[in-house]
Amino acid sequence: MFDTPLVALLHPLVNSLLQPVIAALLLVVALVLWDCGVALSERLLTLRRLVDDGCADRAARLGRRRIQRADVLTRIGPMLGLMATLIPLGPGLAALGQGNLEILATAMAVAFDTTVLGLLAGVIGFVLGRLRRQWYDRVLDQLENGRGTRP
Repeated sequence: MFDTPLVALLHPLVNSLLQPVIAALLLVVALVLWDCGVALSERLLTLRRLVDDGCADRAARLGRRRIQRADVLTRIGPMLGLMATLIPLGPGLAALGQGNLEILATAMAVAFDTTVLGLLAGVIGFVLGRLRRQWYDRVLDQLENGRGTRP
C-alpha cells in the first residue's frame, strides 16, 4: 500500500514545500507587523480625516479593504504555520524510527517554532480586524448622524 509510485513521489514533493512555506510564513508575519504600523497611523490620523471629510462611502470602502486584509492575514498565518508544523514531522518520525534523535529534535523545533509564528500572525491579525471593525463602525455612525466629532 505504501510502496506505490505515487506514494514515493508524495514524500519528496511535500518535503520540497517546507522552505517556500516557511518563507511565506515569514512574509505573513512581516505583513502583520507592517499592518500594525498602518493601523496605528489609521487610528491617529486617517480616521480623523475621514470624519472631517464627511464622505461615508470613502470611509466604508477603506474600512472594508483594511478589515479584509486583516481577515486574510488572520487566516493565512495559522494555515502556513500548520503546514510548516506538519511537513518536518514526517522526516522527524522517520528519524525516530532509525534512532536518530538529532534529526527528530531539529524537526520538532522547526514544527513548534512555525506553529508559534503562525499563531502569532493570526492573533495579531484578529486583534487588528476587531479593532478596525469598531473604529470604522464608529466613524460611519458619526458620519451618518452628521456629527463631526472625532473617533
